[in-house]
Amino acid sequence: MGKRIAIIGAGAVGGYAGAHMVQAGEDVTFVDFWPENVEAIRNTGLRITHLKDVPEFTVKARALHVTEVQGLSREQPFDIVFLCVKSYDTAWATMLAQPFLAPTGFVVSLQNCMNEETIAGLIGWGRTLGCIASSITVELAAPGHVKRASGKGGAAHTVYRVGEVHGRVTDRAQEVARLTALSDSTLVTGNLWGERWSKLVANVMGNGMSAVTGLVSREVLLDDRLRDFSARLGSEAIRLGQALGYGLEEILHFDPEIIARAGEGDPEARAAYDRQRIAEATKPGGAAHRASMGQDVMKGRRTEIDYLNGFIVRQAAPLGLPTPANAALTALVQQVERGEIQPDPGHIHALRLN
Repeated sequence: MGKRIAIIGAGAVGGYAGAHMVQAGEDVTFVDFWPENVEAIRNTGLRITHLKDVPEFTVKARALHVTEVQGLSREQPFDIVFLCVKSYDTAWATMLAQPFLAPTGFVVSLQNCMNEETIAGLIGWGRTLGCIASSITVELAAPGHVKRASGKGGAAHTVYRVGEVHGRVTDRAQEVARLTALSDSTLVTGNLWGERWSKLVANVMGNGMSAVTGLVSREVLLDDRLRDFSARLGSEAIRLGQALGYGLEEILHFDPEIIARAGEGDPEARAAYDRQRIAEATKPGGAAHRASMGQDVMKGRRTEIDYLNGFIVRQAAPLGLPTPANAALTALVQQVERGEIQPDPGHIHALRLN
């Protein structure tokens, strides 16, 4: 028998990865907390579209509202649960899944940020895996419709990186990789924590900027001051990751040191950073998407700023590492969330940091 799979959070990433699993014949149950999304998946299916190169498809899938989960107690338990929720929902979503896990079942954090410790604190490190989705550029455009603002990464860019917390390559990590590879390129990594921090840096550089400016990624990259500020955000996060001992991987197709030195004002590094970022923004279809935190602001949802830039500030404080850029951005996004200011690039233009 195949594995029984649950995906908690049938949004952009969960819906995208899960739809491909369903298309391949896997036994998938979606659990979501947006009633309209659940009803759309049930009635008309889960529709997946891409900006280019990939045919549209729709799958009929089993979807449960979170209030219906108690009925799962009458069924066989799940072998694999993918958590695809916002970081602030990690703890309760893990507890929701726990009673329905098979004795050898486990939870995969297919999320942004550093959530494995939260999951392991509730169900144990032995039942916790991580999976990073890198530059996947997906959006839940409407109930039952996930849109990807690109084609597939394929050989040009490895999208998913699956890893055990202890770094060994295991059969279950290989199985998770097989499942994610149904939707795009995947590798099993022995460096989950370095991959996690590297993805954290990329999110620190882009997500909050979208939220506070109201711009899509291309517009941020083509504004000199915004692009420079993004490098400074990344530099602070990279220096913190190095101080904490993480083995950082490539970030946004850069050696991390290039971003770090660009953010610190090194002319050669800044020139290299600017060339590549501008080239990305000006290629056909390049960086035309809105980062997920920008999507959250547009939809009136709570953001993950405290788990991204705010996390950098909190982690750096005991080490005495300065993070003024991340602190300033965190405060601005919190003001946007509270409705005190509206998204505008002028908020970043007006900053005066040492």
